[in-house]
Amino acid sequence: MPRQLRMVRPNLKDLPELKLPAGYDIRTYRKGDEVHWARIISDSFGGRERTAEDTQSEITGRNVFVPDGFYFATHRGTPVGTACAWRQSVDEKDVGYVHMVGVVTEHTGHKLGKWVSLAVLHYFRDNGFRCSMLDTDDFRVPAIKTYLNLGFIPVYVEEGQSERWRKIFENLKLPHPSAQIANVKETLSEELWSKVSR
Repeated sequence: MPRQLRMVRPNLKDLPELKLPAGYDIRTYRKGDEVHWARIISDSFGGRERTAEDTQSEITGRNVFVPDGFYFATHRGTPVGTACAWRQSVDEKDVGYVHMVGVVTEHTGHKLGKWVSLAVLHYFRDNGFRCSMLDTDDFRVPAIKTYLNLGFIPVYVEEGQSERWRKIFENLKLPHPSAQIANVKETLSEELWSKVSR
């Protein structure tokens, strides 16, 4: 099975300010949010129905989980969007991983995915990380557009991904950023490149 597509933000400079639309707020994890994460991810990702126990096993019970990096966009106090600041290992301090971005269907169209992802990027910047990456799927075109607008650039981590990206940029009616893609490797140190391309 082909790997997911990877995107990298080579640095964490010049991040936009967080400005949620009227009626929405953002906050970090509170005890009991497991049920909210399960509901949001079940709705936005589809597939199997997730439970609070799934949140525990996939997110809050993992050794890389940091409560201050687990964000929720809320509407009238109810969580309706989420994104998580993740790391590939407990001792990782350079490359932050934007993990499990989701928004419930009835609240799409307000750019909440952008704002929770941006909150995660602010977290990484404020905690001394040097760059960020994420994985996504070919069919998540609106999410990919959001990530491009946040400064993420595709990188190729297996054969055939250049063709997959070419189709996505055609679909988006955007020019293929081949120079930017080539430049990511030049911009990052060898150590950082090895982390974002493995």
